Amino acid sequence: MACSPSIPISNADDGRLPTPDGAGRPRAGRRARGFTLIEIMAVVIIMGLLMGLVGVSVFSQVDKAKVVTTRAKIAQLENALEFYRMDNSRYPTTEQGLDALVHEPPGARSYPPGGYLQKREALLDPWEAPFQYQSPGEHNQRTFDLWSLGADNSPGGTDLDADIGNWSQDEQG
Repeated sequence: MACSPSIPISNADDGRLPTPDGAGRPRAGRRARGFTLIEIMAVVIIMGLLMGLVGVSVFSQVDKAKVVTTRAKIAQLENALEFYRMDNSRYPTTEQGLDALVHEPPGARSYPPGGYLQKREALLDPWEAPFQYQSPGEHNQRTFDLWSLGADNSPGGTDLDADIGNWSQDEQG
């Protein structure tokens, strides 16, 4: 006697009726469970609150990252100014400014093709304001002062608005 596959008439465990492929379909009269509108709204509200808390934290980190980036860019500009001094036996004058690192100033003894910096954007701080330059400097009287005016783009300030310069931390307001 050959065995033929039997199809159960009902599967009382899960409320499904048998189908030829064995997958089953929901019984008539029973509704498939899903999420209610209230449940979905509660989850969305909770996610919104969490994102608000995380967002505040992320924005403060972005501001701190701009300060760190400013210090790194100042170090990069200091190196370029040192290369300029090695080639020309002096730093650019205050009048020539940092533009002397991108465009050859009049009277330069030796100037590399393409300048000391590839892009003029390197002369901007993370707040997209130009770095300040003075030679000789008030803080570094034998070399130069190089600084950013900070987030507020005005002299002085505290926290993120404080000036960030190439002089010692004790002297920076």
